[in-house]
Amino acid sequence: MPFTLRESHVSAAGAELRVLQAGPADGDPVLFLHGWPQDASAWIPVMEHAAEGHRCLAVDLPGIGGSSIPEARGDKAYLAGIIRELVQALQLTDLTLVGHDAGGMIVFSYLRAYPDLRAAVIMDTVVPGIPPWQRVLAHPAIWHFAFHAIPELPEILVAGHQRRYFDYFFDAISARPRAIPPSARDRYAASYRDPASLRQGFELYRALTADAGANAQPGGSSDTPTLYLRGSAEGGDLAVYRDGLVAAGLRSVRTALVDGAGHFAPEEAPAEVWAAISAHIAGAGG
Repeated sequence: MPFTLRESHVSAAGAELRVLQAGPADGDPVLFLHGWPQDASAWIPVMEHAAEGHRCLAVDLPGIGGSSIPEARGDKAYLAGIIRELVQALQLTDLTLVGHDAGGMIVFSYLRAYPDLRAAVIMDTVVPGIPPWQRVLAHPAIWHFAFHAIPELPEILVAGHQRRYFDYFFDAISARPRAIPPSARDRYAASYRDPASLRQGFELYRALTADAGANAQPGGSSDTPTLYLRGSAEGGDLAVYRDGLVAAGLRSVRTALVDGAGHFAPEEAPAEVWAAISAHIAGAGG
């Protein structure tokens, strides 16, 4: 079956969300959440592998690209609530929720609040407040977390230079920069060209301290089978990430590496990423 991408807009919790879909409408659904500085199209290479047997959906995060948001807010529990409304609006059942980077932080908040997932995947991220959060923050390569959290200054300095600024990250923290072609980089820059979208991207960072406090609170446990997936070139001890998630209430966590990929694994190694995700879904009874 040829790969066909469908685009729509869905109202959810006061937001208008741009959704890309592919695959059979009656297939088991997989919803993909992107990170910064990307949009839903970052997941197209993975969807090209997944759509043969699954209903694949990727959404521009609220306030970014083609999605609106009622107010500029980056706290992940709030964003998870909007995603839950999207899930309900689309009547998605037996859903696997996959999040990369900031999208993975949202998946964690979703898991703590809502019990309706078949499976979950958290990719290429550290969850605020959950070990090894403090260790990651101390690493010099994470300088941008503090910069992006400064009110207004990042917008002033980055506006008009989105393409060149984003290129720094695509080149510095991927193992295969050529896997993110100029056409994709142009799309991402366009998704943050509007001042409101640019601000919302930085709000994801400005909320990290509040996210860490919320995530460190007891409660919100989940039995949803969860995969922590990471590009091998990113480094880090998978056991530490797994143990942190388990201690935070995710009682069923396994880990896997994407060999040779860096931070942007969904584009650097889409076939391998989907192989890991599909194996996890199968193991969860999907």
